[in-house]
This record gives sequence, structure tokens and C-alpha cells, in this order.
Amino acid sequence: MINSSSDNVKKLNSINRRMFITGTLKFLIMTGIVSRLFFLQVKENKKYLTLSDKNRIREWKLAPVRGEFKDYFGNIIAGNFEAYQLHVIPEQVEDFRYVIYRLKDLLDLSDKEFKKVLKKKNEIKPWETLIVSDNLSWKKFSKINNHLYDLNGVKPVISISRNYPFKENFTHVIGYVSQANEDDIENNQIIKKNFVPGIKIGKIGLEKTFENKLLGTNDIERYEVNAYGRRISQLEFQKGEKGKTLRLTIDTKVQKLANELLKDQAGSICVMDIYTGEIVAMHSSPSFDPNLFVFGISKDDWQVIRNNPMKPLVNKTLQGNYSPGSTIKPIVALSALENGIINTNFTVNCRGHNHPLELYGQTYHCWKKEGHGFMNLRNAMKQSCDTYFYEIARKLGVDRLSETAKKFGLGKEVFGDLFDIEKKGLIPNTIWKKNALGQSWVLGETIITGIGQGYIQTTPIQLCLMTAQIGNGGHKIYPKIIVGDNNKVSPIDKFTPLYKDSKNIKIIQDAMFASTNEVRGTSYRSRIDDTKYQFAGKTGTAQVKKITKKDRELDLKTFEIPYEERDHALYVAYGPYKNPHYAVSVVVEHGGNGSTTAAPMAKELFKLTIDRHLLRQSINDKKYLDI
Repeated sequence: MINSSSDNVKKLNSINRRMFITGTLKFLIMTGIVSRLFFLQVKENKKYLTLSDKNRIREWKLAPVRGEFKDYFGNIIAGNFEAYQLHVIPEQVEDFRYVIYRLKDLLDLSDKEFKKVLKKKNEIKPWETLIVSDNLSWKKFSKINNHLYDLNGVKPVISISRNYPFKENFTHVIGYVSQANEDDIENNQIIKKNFVPGIKIGKIGLEKTFENKLLGTNDIERYEVNAYGRRISQLEFQKGEKGKTLRLTIDTKVQKLANELLKDQAGSICVMDIYTGEIVAMHSSPSFDPNLFVFGISKDDWQVIRNNPMKPLVNKTLQGNYSPGSTIKPIVALSALENGIINTNFTVNCRGHNHPLELYGQTYHCWKKEGHGFMNLRNAMKQSCDTYFYEIARKLGVDRLSETAKKFGLGKEVFGDLFDIEKKGLIPNTIWKKNALGQSWVLGETIITGIGQGYIQTTPIQLCLMTAQIGNGGHKIYPKIIVGDNNKVSPIDKFTPLYKDSKNIKIIQDAMFASTNEVRGTSYRSRIDDTKYQFAGKTGTAQVKKITKKDRELDLKTFEIPYEERDHALYVAYGPYKNPHYAVSVVVEHGGNGSTTAAPMAKELFKLTIDRHLLRQSINDKKYLDI
């Protein structure tokens, strides 16, 4: 009986211990759960609320609105339009094969286009955006939006893209935009900050130079999405800033005329204000349509441009290094006057091919077979007598000629660092040859430098600047292509004289007038008698190959010579002569000679430019007129 009671007590104690342990464990577990819930809901509230919002809310950056380019009169020459794009994020797609084939059917993609999309997909990471199309029609864009319920990970996007309404007319000035690559993004923090898939950035020209000003900042949209990632409602829209709009000094009508004059020819035309340095026109030919590059140029279009023997990808105005030919003669004559080597009465007898200048076994001919006879400076410039300039170059020496040429803008970049492709050209001297070639200068090289041949190389924009500074009376100017860009030059610098004696500049001006407006002048046939348009200029013909004795005997016409062996045709001028405002340079590759090919183009340019002068003068930075 006692044992039975003792056993019951033991059992009761055991049950009580178990219940206590179980209760304690339950209490501890409950306390832990409550503590954890308190920690998650109170202490970590912000963290998990943020994570929840990330699942519920999507933030999309839209492409920034790029700043525009306008011409001097406010006409848009590089603008924007809405482009409809289709993006796919592979990691958000449950069945990529199904989605991509649905898109192929909906967009009616060709097999070639479809393979291109698949290739791009294999080249990107799963979380990166695959751009299926960056320029959809509105019809196809709407069709995709109507089928989004069946297209996980597919995102229709309204983006901003570039448009060049004047096509090839401004290509070598403005450049073009195209899709940013990895190097573009890594090397520019502003592009990196505003990057969105498919963003277009400047690749060449002013589009590239002013990228940071033009780009703008992103619009940001915040949307609430459901469990499938589809939009439910827009929560917020943050407006970005449009890029800066830049106004150029260029007149579209003159620019278009330059394009028309050089149609089917390779070369360059420049028109410049001789006082402000404003570029009125600057065209390189042949050109190409920059719109082809905006969404990625096709292989066929690229091959056509790249394989064109006239090299449309080269900006001939800034990159073309040409022998100036006789267009250098005003500088040769000015240098000789400035250095007291000659005066206006200095005379040379040009006796033609039968009595050439012979020096150290080399023969130097004048272009005129029968010779010019006795020539003074004015007549020698008017008729472009080579023999006269051989003689004054010999007496002057290449070092003094080089110094004058550089003063007038030859041998260095005209726009500084504005265009990274601009060439310096070459104005040789004795030290240059010693350093560059390890050889001493010889007299024969001075002789041919005096007529713009040999080592000397200039760009068309340099020739225009040289002529502008002769036309304005010999004062330094600083060319510009952006309105309001004063190149950080003080007003005093703008009137810096480039001469020792102003009379010498007037002598050169008068000689250039004779060359264009008097009988026997090399550009007499291109003259304009009306003083409103009358201009003064100098022709130039630059050899591209050495003329042999056989060539002289054959005396072939330009059209009888193979294209690549024909001389380059050049012309420089300023006008109106009585009250000058503008300078022009024309270079036509393999154009034959300046008098028949280049000078007539300058005549047309002066007519239009001077007709638009008053309209141009009435414009200021705050006032725009339509053409």
C-alpha cells in the first residue's frame, strides 16, 4: 500500500517536471517568436518595407532629351523625335524561347533580323537589356502594348532620338550620334550617370565636342507593379533637364549652296566673316546622310560610304592637307614687301618655257608657255607669273616667308581643340627640315615654296582665315562657329595688326583686285562688275604629280588626263571689294585649275552671301528669324 502511494507521488513529480519543462520551452519559444516579430516589424521595419517596395515599385530611367543645334537664323539643323523602342530583360522572362518567337510574329521580323536579335542576346549578360528594336512604327508599338499580358519581361519604351533634317549638308560640321559603347560609358562620367539602354551619344563633330552640354538628364518614372512585374499605376514622375541648345554661326542657305556647287566633286568650301571670324559656311564634299548612323548603319550603306574613292568620311575642310599653289602668292609678296626685299617697281623678265630658271641642275618653268614678259608685282599677281615669284622667293628665303605665313594663320589649327580631327598643315623652314628629315634646306626648295608647291601644306579653313585677314586690312581674327563663343579673347586682341606697314596690305589687296577684275587677270571671267558684289581674289593650281618633259610636250587638256593625276583647283577671295565683309576659300580636288573650276563657285557664293548680309546683320543672340 505504501509502495503504491510512493509510486504515484513519483509519477506525479515526473509529470510536473515534464509539464514545467514543456511549459518553459513553450514560453521560451513564444518569447523568441514575439521578440523576432518585434525585431522584424519594429526594429527592421524600414529595411523590409524598402525590400517590399522594391518588389512592388519599379523605377525606370528614360533617355535624356538631347539639346538641339540651330543655325544662325534659329532653324533646327539637328533636332529630336520620339522613337518607339522594344526592350527585353532576359532574366525576367520565364520562357525566353516562347517570348522571342511571339515577338518575331508580332513584329514580322525577317530571318536575318531575328538572327541578329538572338546574336545580341548571346552577347549580353542576363540582367542587361536586350534591344529588340529601337525604331518601331506606331502600329507595331501599339500591337506590342496590346499583347503585354502574354509577354513577361518585355518593355515597350518611348525614347528620344536624333534627326538631321538637312541630311548631308551639315555632316562634317555637326557630326552624328549613335548608340554608346562600353568605352563611351566608362570614359565619360556624365554618360555613365545618365545611361539607359539604347542611349545615343555624339561620335564625331560638334555632337562629340559638346556631348556633356548636349546630353541632358534622365526623366524618372516610378510605377507600382503586380506579382508578375506588370504596371498597375504610376506613382511618381521626375522630370529631367533637356540638354543645352547650341546656335551656330552658319547660314543654312549658304551652306546648302556650297553643297550644290560641289555636287559629284571632292573638295571644300568655306565662307567667313572677316571681322568677327564667324563661319558662314563650311562644307566638305562628298558628304553622307548622318541619319543612317542614328540607329546603326547597315552593312550595305557602310560599304558604299567607306569604299567611295572620293572619301566622304574625311572632313576635307579640316583634315585635307593641300599644296596651296598660287593662292600662297599674296603672302609671298607681302612677306617680301614687309622685309624690304622688293618694292612695287621690282621687275622680272619671264621668257617662257624656252628660257626657264635653271638652278643646280633643276629647271623651273612658268605655267605660261610663251612667257609673260616684264612683270612688276601687280601684274605678276594679276597674271600669276611663276617666274616672278621664283625670284622674290629666292631673294626672301624660306624662313622669313614661313614667319609671315604663320602670322596669317597657316601651319596651325584654326579652331584649337574644338575639332579633334583638325590638321595643322605644314609651313616649312630650314629648322623644320633639319629636325624632321635630318637634311639641310636647299635653294630649289625655297623656289617651289614660293609658288605653293613642295613641302608646304595647308587646309582649306586656313586659306580662308589667311584671306579674311588680308581682306580686313591685316588684323588678327579668331574664327568661331558657335554663337556667343568669343574664344576667351580680349577686345584688344581682336585688332592686333599682323603687318609692319599697312601700305603693304593695301598693295596686296589692289593686286588681288586686279587678278579678278582686270583684263588678263586669272579669274577675270568670274568677275562681277556690280560693286555691290565685286570681289578680289587669287586663283591656285596645285600639282599632284611632277610634270615631266613629255607631259609638257603633250600639253593635254584637263579632261584628257586621268582623274587622279589632275591638278587640284583652288581659289581664295574677299568681298565686296569697296566695303569688304566676307572671305571665301574653294578647293576642288583634281579640278584642273582654279580659274575655270574654283573661281566660278566663289562668284555664286558671294552673290548669295552678300544678298543675305543685311538679314544677317539684323540678327542677334536673342532674336530668331525664319529663312
